[in-house]
Amino acid sequence: MKIENIQLRNFLLDSNLVDEAKVEQLYNEAEKKKKPLSDLLLEKELVNEVELRKLFAYILGVPFVNLEKETIPSDILQIIPEPIAKKYNIVSFEKKGNNLKVAMINPDDLQTIDFIHKKTGLKITPCLTTSESIKEILKQYEKSLKAEFGDIINKDAEGVAESSDEDLEKIAQDLPIIRIVDTLLKHAILQGASDIHIEPDEKEVRVRYRIDGVLHDAMILPRQVISGLVARIKVLTNLKLDEHRLPQDGRFKIEKEGYKIAFRVSILPIFDGEKIVMRLLNESSKGLTLEKMGLTGNALEIIHREIKRPNGMILVTGPTGSGKTTTLYTVMDILNRPEVNISTVEDPVEYRMPKINQTQVNSKIGMTFAAALRSLLRQDPDIIMVGEIRDSETMEIALHAAMTGHLVLSTLHTNSAAGALPRLTDMGAEPFLVASTVNVIIAQRLVRKLCPDCRTEYKLTEKEIELLKDTFDLDEILKTLKNDSEFSKKIKKTATWKDIPFFKSKGCEQCHKEGYRGRVGIYEVLEVNDEIGKLITANASTFEIEKKAKEQGMITMSEDGFMKIIEGATSIEEILRVTKE
Repeated sequence: MKIENIQLRNFLLDSNLVDEAKVEQLYNEAEKKKKPLSDLLLEKELVNEVELRKLFAYILGVPFVNLEKETIPSDILQIIPEPIAKKYNIVSFEKKGNNLKVAMINPDDLQTIDFIHKKTGLKITPCLTTSESIKEILKQYEKSLKAEFGDIINKDAEGVAESSDEDLEKIAQDLPIIRIVDTLLKHAILQGASDIHIEPDEKEVRVRYRIDGVLHDAMILPRQVISGLVARIKVLTNLKLDEHRLPQDGRFKIEKEGYKIAFRVSILPIFDGEKIVMRLLNESSKGLTLEKMGLTGNALEIIHREIKRPNGMILVTGPTGSGKTTTLYTVMDILNRPEVNISTVEDPVEYRMPKINQTQVNSKIGMTFAAALRSLLRQDPDIIMVGEIRDSETMEIALHAAMTGHLVLSTLHTNSAAGALPRLTDMGAEPFLVASTVNVIIAQRLVRKLCPDCRTEYKLTEKEIELLKDTFDLDEILKTLKNDSEFSKKIKKTATWKDIPFFKSKGCEQCHKEGYRGRVGIYEVLEVNDEIGKLITANASTFEIEKKAKEQGMITMSEDGFMKIIEGATSIEEILRVTKE
């Protein structure tokens, strides 16, 4: 699709879509650099892709369609086979009589249009669309297979018999078992699951997927498939096939067009067989940023300032599954420059990161966090990431490393940011050492995001406000929201909880009737300054430290949660689910 820069410039000037001076400036820059003007417009974020494609459609005289939120009937979608759709970025979305409408990135591709016409015998009407639309519709090819998954599995499961240890290697290579495992993995990837649980029972095998932090039943399989499933996954993971009494851990990878997923596998003997849990780690996903994770305002500024210091300790706290490791990886990604040496000690190594030295803990051979950290300090590191501070020895080495010129990143299991400081002293750290080495503590939880397509606004009733007062200090939260420099613009000074809009969602096709899609973090960020340092040295309680931090402007996790509720990012039910202790 060739649109000359001069053509695009003239249409932009006529449409008043972009400031005239900016158009002229970018046009001259595009001509000088011999670059498409459209690329520069997107780079500078003066137009989005949808606006630009609409303009292209107008210039070319073809219809424009946005299919990002559309569900195409399977029979129409399958008119163009998946391999052709992927190769040429073309999908069929509407058929009336002998006419077929197709969405394309390049409607000038007459060869492909002619090929589809000859293959289908239909009259083709090309429409211009966005790359995001094509990407979403291509996913539907796989989603349309979902209906067949249950049939495939049940049919294949019927052909599987119970097997003895001698048959395990053979059954692991059998076509029915291979197809069942492949289907389970593919289904999980399509649904965006973070974990797969395969749990044998007395009479059946239950498969569950953890999606957006919540477990969902996926399917029930006949009991006779469990030995084959376990054997197949052990073969993929290079584990011992004949070991059924001891837990085993391993990993394997699936690389296909469009995604690269690492599976971390844990097999545990239970009363009815062996339970398998697989953690899915998407290695093809683009790097996260602290902003995308949900950090904003003063909290974000503090973290960016503190991670640039040459020494000290950055601690991330929260329960299992609250996204602590993801936060540390994101910070390391920001700090990962050629002039620094970053080394990690992890259990296990979650994601492989380029140009970072990652060490796996193995306590069976004496490679504990403390032993690995002690050796690592002789490797001339600038930045050290310790997966978790579990014992006093690891804590002591980490604190001394932070004091002697290293930046140390680590995690602790505490419920709040302020709670991490007394926890370190309880583990045997000297209070003055904690006060002088800890730079900042980030406490976090993950909440599910409301689906933007079925989100609706509502106001709290008197009864709901009274119930919430039992869990939260609503008066203090409202006061904080009104005093926050950025957030106060959204709430009037005279507003009460009855006036403030809240959001909930009904469930739709886009979110599979769940009402939620994706997750975002809620945070509290405590900066250890001189006044907080004095309280730590004086062995102050968690309550006293938190009170002082709030006086200095710290937004608590509950307050950050309410900010995200009012912004429409999440619901009150989610904040209650993750913050109630």
